[in-house]
Amino acid sequence: MKNPSLIPALALLGAVSVFAPGCGDERSDVPLPDEAPVGTASGALACSTRITYGDRWIRPSTHPAQYDIAGELVTWDGRCINEGTNSYALLSNGWKPYFTGNNACVLALDTDCAGATACTTRVTYSATWLRPSGHTAQYDDVGGRVFWDRGCTNESPNSYTVLSNGWKPYFSGLNACGLSLRYTGCGGLYQNPVVPVDCADPGVIHDGTKYVAACTSGGAANAFGLRTSPDLVTWTSAGSIFPSARKPTWATGDFWAPEIHKVGTRFIAYYTARHTDGKLSIGAATADSALGPYTDLGRPLVHDAGMGMIDATFFRDTAGVPYLVWKADGNAVGQQTPLYGQTLSADGLSLTGTRRTLMTNNLAWEGGVVEAPWVVARGGYYYLFYSGNAYYNSTYAVGVARATSPLGPYTKLGAPILTTGGGWVGPGHNSVVTGPGGDTYMVYHAWNSAHTARVMLVDAITWPNGWPAVPEAPSISSRPMP
Repeated sequence: MKNPSLIPALALLGAVSVFAPGCGDERSDVPLPDEAPVGTASGALACSTRITYGDRWIRPSTHPAQYDIAGELVTWDGRCINEGTNSYALLSNGWKPYFTGNNACVLALDTDCAGATACTTRVTYSATWLRPSGHTAQYDDVGGRVFWDRGCTNESPNSYTVLSNGWKPYFSGLNACGLSLRYTGCGGLYQNPVVPVDCADPGVIHDGTKYVAACTSGGAANAFGLRTSPDLVTWTSAGSIFPSARKPTWATGDFWAPEIHKVGTRFIAYYTARHTDGKLSIGAATADSALGPYTDLGRPLVHDAGMGMIDATFFRDTAGVPYLVWKADGNAVGQQTPLYGQTLSADGLSLTGTRRTLMTNNLAWEGGVVEAPWVVARGGYYYLFYSGNAYYNSTYAVGVARATSPLGPYTKLGAPILTTGGGWVGPGHNSVVTGPGGDTYMVYHAWNSAHTARVMLVDAITWPNGWPAVPEAPSISSRPMP
């Protein structure tokens, strides 16, 4: 498995199991890659269930994967049974996986057997749950993906938690929050980071068949490494926008913040690089495929001899008009850092119309910087996601503003929607994409705990009260696949 920190059950040969997983179970019959665990004489399974375990699963020492595959329909009622300091789930086939901590069971069940359903979450509450009047079950079922970071807020004499969908269950006693999560038909589980190596400023799109990510490369020989993914979680290297022999002649280095967008019938990579005159500038390169090969415009698209220009993003308004949004690098010279917006020509390779200032850094949390714009049209608004403060420490965060016109005026939400937490430092410079299941996701970078790399993370966006939120993020525990 290229990334051992990931949990999705994807093509790990020999990981199919027919024994009961758990804590301390006998596991002497691990099948070889060419063995079929259950099924017909030819080895084909009549039907199967993939059981993916949450990150608190107590993995037996001989078990390489975070999942098992059973050659039958397997179900679970969602109950988590405490046993000492740990807990376990009892599955319909008798399997008994254990988890570290009380009420710690998290499982995803995905089957090709008859009766398979669309993605559903069962939230099963612990015995301390204060059940609302008229609620007869100890659980709730909800369509789609609901998750929880195990937080618990005391409100004497009781306590409560808030789930990703806004639900607020109360529990009897202080620090008494407890629930288990069962995901059915959601495609398994994953855990951040989805790219565990340096991949700063990820620009991510779906090119019609797959997700494509490009990241800052700085002074590397090959500029802007590319990766592809079918699901936003499992990423494979796919070359670079500019192999060393194809780098633009006008640029000397500092290849930052690439984004690839489809403009008409071709793709354009917008990027930042340092001009031969020493100023950071915005370039553009075209290709017939999102993976290239790319041909540079041969000159900067945006260049100012008096001020660096960086962090370009592209979007279309609801009428189909193309726009470029970017940052003036004022913080490098002790000035404010306006985000500018301007219309583009139909081919995306020249600016037209009048440049407008969309925002400046005027909130305390933004410090000396607003940068890294990304614009999304939704529900009559244009939402401008941006990052603020110092990229190198815990002050870096993601904010959002909105407007009814693509060039504003934009009104900021105020407080940032994504900040340092969960062991991740300085989350920011995000893209916004639609996941395979139709939900909205934020792809962004954050410093790892060693502060040696800005790794790539993925978390779900929700839209309460007309504004985006990234609940329980940056996440560190298991989440349902996008």
